[in-house]
Amino acid sequence: MSLALDKPRSPRRPSARRSNGELYSWLFMRLSGLLLVILVLGHLFIMNILDGGIHRINFGFVAGRWASPFWQFWDLAMLWLAQIHGGNGVRTIINDYARKDATRFWLKMLLYVSMVLIISLGTFVIFTFDPNISN
Repeated sequence: MSLALDKPRSPRRPSARRSNGELYSWLFMRLSGLLLVILVLGHLFIMNILDGGIHRINFGFVAGRWASPFWQFWDLAMLWLAQIHGGNGVRTIINDYARKDATRFWLKMLLYVSMVLIISLGTFVIFTFDPNISN
């Protein structure tokens, strides 16, 4: 009894025209995943465990934290890496499971637009946060 695998849905390209895009995507997923583990575990430790845990988190805490360029960069790196890492994973899933070219195209366009909007809005909030809001 032999097991046969279906042929891949994506056609093979001639080796002369192959790019290293998927290799770089694979490498990015590994490196960004490692960095995200460090950033997220640090974030969880600082926000939930250190100095009284979640009971101290309020507007003033966030204002004090984002007054420092270090914490702005930390949160910005976490936002960008998480969004691009997750978007790259969803792009891979779309490529694997969307059968029609038009469906694949529109799903990826929806993904890219949502990624740009979330990254833009998050970056805007981090850099324009005003701790001196008057009522």
